[in-house]
Amino acid sequence: MHILDAQQTAAALPYARLVPALAQAAQEFADGRITAPERQVVPIDANSVLLSMPAVSADLSVTKLITVHGDNARHGLPAIQGEVIVFETQTGRRIALLHGPTVTARRTAAMTLLGIQTLAPAKPKSALLIGTGVQAAAHADALVEFFGVTQFWIVARDVARMQAFCSELSTRHAERGIVASPLAADAMQKDVPATDVLIALTTSRTAVIPARLAPHTLAIGVGAFKPDMVEFPAALLAERTIVVDDLGGAKHEAGDLIQAGVDWSRVRAIGDILAGRGEKLQPAQGLPVFKTVGQASWDLAAARVARDSLQS
Repeated sequence: MHILDAQQTAAALPYARLVPALAQAAQEFADGRITAPERQVVPIDANSVLLSMPAVSADLSVTKLITVHGDNARHGLPAIQGEVIVFETQTGRRIALLHGPTVTARRTAAMTLLGIQTLAPAKPKSALLIGTGVQAAAHADALVEFFGVTQFWIVARDVARMQAFCSELSTRHAERGIVASPLAADAMQKDVPATDVLIALTTSRTAVIPARLAPHTLAIGVGAFKPDMVEFPAALLAERTIVVDDLGGAKHEAGDLIQAGVDWSRVRAIGDILAGRGEKLQPAQGLPVFKTVGQASWDLAAARVARDSLQS
C-alpha cells in the first residue's frame, strides 16, 4: 500500500485529470452506480467531531476519516486531520492511504472548476474570492492552473490577512503575472467588480455574497456546509436557477438554501445536468448559482486519479 503525505497527495491529483474524474463520478452517483451514504458525524467533545465518509463503486472504494478538533491550536496541531483509505472493491486490497485534508481541498476546488466548466458560457479570466483560508488558497491555485485566471479580487474582514493572501498568491504564481487586489467587504456590498466568477469560501452565518450581481457573473458558494451557515442571500437564490453538487446532502447541509426556504423541486444536481437530464438551463435569465457541500463520491474520484498516477 502506498502511503502519501500532503505534498505527494497533491502531486498525484493534477486538476487536469481531477476535473474529468469528478464529472464521471457525478454522473455515476446520479445514476446510482456509486453508493455513498451521507457523512456520519460522531461527537468527540464539545469542540471536536469524527467524520466518516465511505463510497463504493464497481472498481474502487474509499473511506475518508477526518477529525476536527477546535482547540488544537493550543496543542500546536492542525484542527483538521485525517486520511482517505483507497481499496479495490472486489478484493478489499488496500491501494493507498492519502492525506485527507489535501484530498478535500483539491477535490472541492476541482468541483468548483467543474461547475464553472459546466455552467459558465466561456473560460473565466477573472475571479473574486471571499475568504482567505485553506480553501480560498486551493481555489485560487486551481483557477490559475486550470483556467489560466490572472485577475483576482480578494475579500476578507481581516485586512492584514487579505493583503498577505494577495501577496502570497502573486508570489506563488510569479511567472503568470497574477494581479491580486484586496477589496474591503463593505466596499464589495456597494460596488461589485465586473468579474466572471465570484466564489464564497467562508463559515459565515450571514450572507456574504451580494444580492445583486451582473447576469454574466457565476456565483459559487463553497464554505457554508452546516444548516446554520449562510453565504448566499435569499434574494439572489430566488432570481437564479440553483445547481448543487449533491442534492441529498444539500437538503441537510446547505444552510443558505435551507434558511431561504428554496423550492427543492427547482434545484438541479450537476450530475443530472452533465448527463443531459432535465430542462436546459436558460442563461438569458442570468447564470445559475452553484452550491457545493461535498460528497464521498468526490473523494472516490480523487482516489481513481491517485491510483492511476501511482500506476503510471
